[in-house]
Amino acid sequence: MAETSIPERTCVGCRRRAPVTDLLRVVVRAGALVPDPRRRLPGRGASVHPTPECLGAAERRRAFTRALRLPGGSPLEAGPLRDHVLGASSEAAGPGARTGE
Repeated sequence: MAETSIPERTCVGCRRRAPVTDLLRVVVRAGALVPDPRRRLPGRGASVHPTPECLGAAERRRAFTRALRLPGGSPLEAGPLRDHVLGASSEAAGPGARTGE
C-alpha cells in the first residue's frame, strides 16, 4: 500500500516548516483572526504553531497581515485566536499545572 504524504506548511511565527497536523490554520472573519482547527472555513488561511511563543512572534512581525494578503493598515483583532491558543496550551500542560495567577 502506498504511503500518503502529509502536506507541510510554514508557521508564520517561527518560520519553520511542519506538517499541517501540527499547525493551526487561521482565517480572518469580520476583522478578527479566527482559529480554524478543522481547516474548513473558506478563504485564505495562515498557519501557526498553537503556542503562545509562535503567536506572539507572528503578531510582533505582523505576519498575519502579510500571509493573509490584507491591506497594510488593516487592524486585526487577535482575541479569538489568542483565547484558542492559550486555552490549548493550558490544556496541554495538564489539569495539575499551575497557571501563575
